[in-house]
This record gives sequence, structure tokens and C-alpha cells, in this order.
Amino acid sequence: MKMDGYRILDLSLYLPGPMLTQTLADHGADVIKIEPPSGEPVRKVGYVEGGETTWFRNTHRGKRSIVLDLKSLDDRDIFLNLCKTADVVVEAFRPGVVDRLGIGPETVTTVNPRLVYCSIAAFGQTGPEASRPAHDLSIEALAGVVSLNLGNDGHPVNPHMPVADVAGSMTALAAILMALLRREKTGKGDIIDISMQDSTMAWLPNVVGPVFAEDRAPIISEERSFGGYAFFSIYKTADARHVTLGGVEPKFARNLLTDLGRPDLLKTAISPPGSTQDPLKAFLSETFKRHTLQYWVKWFKNRDICFAPVLNLHEAWNSPQISAREMLLTDTQGNHHIGTPIKYRAEPGQPNLSLPGLNESGAQIRAEVKC
Repeated sequence: MKMDGYRILDLSLYLPGPMLTQTLADHGADVIKIEPPSGEPVRKVGYVEGGETTWFRNTHRGKRSIVLDLKSLDDRDIFLNLCKTADVVVEAFRPGVVDRLGIGPETVTTVNPRLVYCSIAAFGQTGPEASRPAHDLSIEALAGVVSLNLGNDGHPVNPHMPVADVAGSMTALAAILMALLRREKTGKGDIIDISMQDSTMAWLPNVVGPVFAEDRAPIISEERSFGGYAFFSIYKTADARHVTLGGVEPKFARNLLTDLGRPDLLKTAISPPGSTQDPLKAFLSETFKRHTLQYWVKWFKNRDICFAPVLNLHEAWNSPQISAREMLLTDTQGNHHIGTPIKYRAEPGQPNLSLPGLNESGAQIRAEVKC
């Protein structure tokens, strides 16, 4: 597998760091989870399946666990000895914490100049907000993303996907892999500073038009990506389910409006987003209300139109496409795991579905560094 022979030391907790290090483990890396004496918090957070939380199961499979109290000089020395054998360190403490513990990037990269040291923090290591505490919702709010997520009353609602966590995780993954690739030529590692806020805002090139081009905030109801186009909107069906149209290209509009007997509305469909789209939205809204979700699923089958039913999460995870892509895995005890989305042809990932008990590999890992 692609990451065979690489050792990753994972000091991070919760979602962003553990998610990226599990991806590395799925592709062969030896990921050593450095847990505090109290353990990884998500061992005890949320729903339980087969004796483990689903959150822990889907961020920590295939890793080895050792408990180290990094406030202890002896345990800190064990960690520094591990760093001599490692390729990557991932940490997600608030800025300054690792330096106070004596395991900051300057110390660690002196011990091992080939090491790639990746820090993931809410706002990165610099700037006026660097020390501010924040989880995903606060970061999304400060990145402007929550303001884009409005309910029917026009007020912001909680985003239902941890965008800042996942953006930070995947940005860190890309940064680590680039640093390892560069190390092949220079022999030297690097120090990576990932801000979850930076990462989130970097995902917004398709929605920053009003801000960059006109120096204003977007008017949500009139913007292309948020329902300003009739062909990029959500519609209710007769059985109180919902469907989406998700492609504004003229060919898709022509195909649908012709089949619905209203080619006269094509000019409206390709007009700019906003109030000019209202007559078409009204027509489509009334049309979709006439039949059930399943009727429309069958009606759209084999038509070249960007259409999709709004599935609930249970339906989505049990869909044929997800099964075909091996994105839902089941272990020998019948527990469920999220598959790996990175599909290599030559060296596919081989997720190890076993989970580490707290400090399960502690003695083994200490022996490896003769501590």
C-alpha cells in the first residue's frame, strides 16, 4: 500500500486529526495514537455499536494506542524517542501548548530533521485569534459559512456537516503528503501550520463572487449556489419528500422543460439567478407537488437531467452506489465502518477494521524504542 513503511504519531483528538491519520492507516501507515491518561474523548461520545462509539470506530481503526502523560518528563522522553523513528507528527493543541510540554516543532525536528510536523488549530499558529477556543460551529460562523445556511425564516441554522473539521483534515492530509514527497528530494522534513478557518474559506471559490467582485455580502436567495436558479433548487413532492435539480446548463433545462411541455420557459431558465427565475420556480414547484418522490425517481430515470431525490442519511448509506464503491464496510462482528474514499488501482487501501483498546500497544511500543 502507498503508506507502507511510514510511521505516524497522532497526538490529535476528536475529528480533524484522527480522520486524516485513519486515512493514512487505511493505506498502510503505522499510526501510533498517543492518548492522554483519560483516553481519546470520542471513545465515550455518541452512539454505541458493538461496545464502541461509532465516532471512535470511524476515526481510529487500524491504529495502535499508547498512553503517555506528556506532563511527565519520563513520558515526554518516550515521545521524543518515538519521534526519532517517525515520519510524521500530527497535533491539534491550542498554539503554545506543545512548546510548554517540550514537544514543539523546533524541539522535535531537532531530534529528527526528516520529520514532518503538522499542527492543526482552529485559527492556525498566528494572527489575533490564534489563542481563541473554537470547535467546528464557531469556525464556520467566523468563516462566513453559517451565514450562507439559512432556514425558511431567514435565520442561520446549524450546519449539518462539520465543514471546518473536514476541510482542515483534508488540507492537512494534502500538506503532509506534499511534504513527504518533497522530503524524497531534499532529505528534510517540514513544519506545517494548518488553520481550520483558512481551510474552510479556501473551499469557497464558487460563492465569493459578490464579496470579491462587488464588495458586498451575498443575497442568499438570489445566488446561484443557494437556490437563486430554478435549476439549482429543492422542491417538495406530493408525499412531503423533496427532490433537487442540480444543473443549470441550458441542455438540462431544455431537456426537462421540453418533456414537461413548457419549452417556452427556457429563456427564463437561462436568465441570471434571482427574481427573474420566480416564474419558473413557481411552475416547477407546482409540478413536483403533483406526484410522490418515487414517481419522480422513476420519471427521471434515463433522462439526461441533473436530478436527485433528497435521501435521508439511512437511505444514503444503504444505496446501491455506496455499496458498489465499498464505502460501507462491515467487520466480522457486524459493526459498520465508513470505507476509504481514495481508490488506487495498483495499491488499493486495505482498512484494518480492528480498534485499539486504551494503551493496548503501550508495552510493545515502549519496547520498540527501548523505554
